[in-house]
Amino acid sequence: MDDYLQLFMDETSLYNRIVLGNLLPETLWDPLPHFIRTWVRNCIGGTLLYFISGFLWCFYIYHLKRNVYLPKDAIPSTKAMLLQIFVAMKAMPWYCAFPTLSEYMVENGWTRCFSKITDVGWPAYLVYLMVYLVIVEFGIYWMHRELHDIKPLYKYLHATHHIYNKQNTLSPFAGLAFHPLDGILQAVPHVIALFLVPTHFTTHIALLFLEAIWTANIHDCIDGKIWPVMGAGYHTIHHTTYRHNYGHYTIWMDWMFGTLRDPMDDEPKKAT
Repeated sequence: MDDYLQLFMDETSLYNRIVLGNLLPETLWDPLPHFIRTWVRNCIGGTLLYFISGFLWCFYIYHLKRNVYLPKDAIPSTKAMLLQIFVAMKAMPWYCAFPTLSEYMVENGWTRCFSKITDVGWPAYLVYLMVYLVIVEFGIYWMHRELHDIKPLYKYLHATHHIYNKQNTLSPFAGLAFHPLDGILQAVPHVIALFLVPTHFTTHIALLFLEAIWTANIHDCIDGKIWPVMGAGYHTIHHTTYRHNYGHYTIWMDWMFGTLRDPMDDEPKKAT
């Protein structure tokens, strides 16, 4: 193997040892092929991140700050949240196969990833990161929009997620409650970007796993009002109208392509 590609293999092997070595007996994971180790690590890491972020988020907004951020009738039932967890857990092994595949492609030199920021320097790293994020934002917007516009895709894939269409059915646990193929399709732009722009490998992995935290955030129905972030206020409108706010991190794509709907427009007008 090329010495430079070995750096990627060493990095993923380190992550595998950190997660698997601390959570599983060595006899269970050490005999496994590298690709399977990576998949198991991603499954464990993704599941832990989903539950830790979900439980902490729900505990804070539904208990510590009960009736502060949301009225009582907007808090989802335990049954609704358990259903979301069930759907997400069925899909998790399939979700985690996708970053495992992207790591395999990086390890084999098929992408434009670089191992260390010093390989390109900080200014270039930041420029590449911005381009990467624009590609992801554009790709997720159109993937998400087509999952609505192409009727078979909506009926057989995306409708699974859109059964949560009211405030009192949405929760942080809904963030990953997708049909497995739906979740994978919406992650595809992250991998396409690896072939188009030089990308720092560790940053790519971190951004994929931060998706779990981000999706928890945009499904909590609390409008953070941080322009131009596509926060929960915008995304709740998406779940109730189905035709607006397809964007991911920001409102820019919806603004550019005419699908933006501002939460302020939906607020009751005060009497004058």
